[in-house]
Amino acid sequence: MSTHGFTAQPIRTSTTWGGDLTNCFASKKDADMSDEEREVAMEKALKAMTAFSNKYVENTNTKYCSDKSIPAVVIKGLADHKVSLGTPLCPCRFYEDKEKEAKEGYWNCPCVPMRERHECHCMLFLTEDNDFAGDETNISFEEVKEINGGISE
Repeated sequence: MSTHGFTAQPIRTSTTWGGDLTNCFASKKDADMSDEEREVAMEKALKAMTAFSNKYVENTNTKYCSDKSIPAVVIKGLADHKVSLGTPLCPCRFYEDKEKEAKEGYWNCPCVPMRERHECHCMLFLTEDNDFAGDETNISFEEVKEINGGISE
């Protein structure tokens, strides 16, 4: 049991966008990677998290923020955690122990508040009644990369 009263269950995502997020990059710890290996892992994770986000927006009838830099930065943070922790832990929160939180699963994207109530504290997935919701339901890998100044910046 976690500090949130939630027991993590593996999140299985649709493979229609190309994969399962639970263990696709966890084969080698981030600290053990060379710069080149980390760059490759980050590119794969960034592509996967972009595809996941686009599919989740579609499946949940949500929108991206009208300022596309918001979803781009959040997606990059999710990809970074995917590489460093093996799971897309919410990058918008402070954690005393990131590895513990990642294992508990409560704040792994999509987090429990998003899945249960469509409340995304990161402003990645916004309901239409949110003042910051734009019309966009898609963001490209190239947009995410460009807005963030590259993959490993």
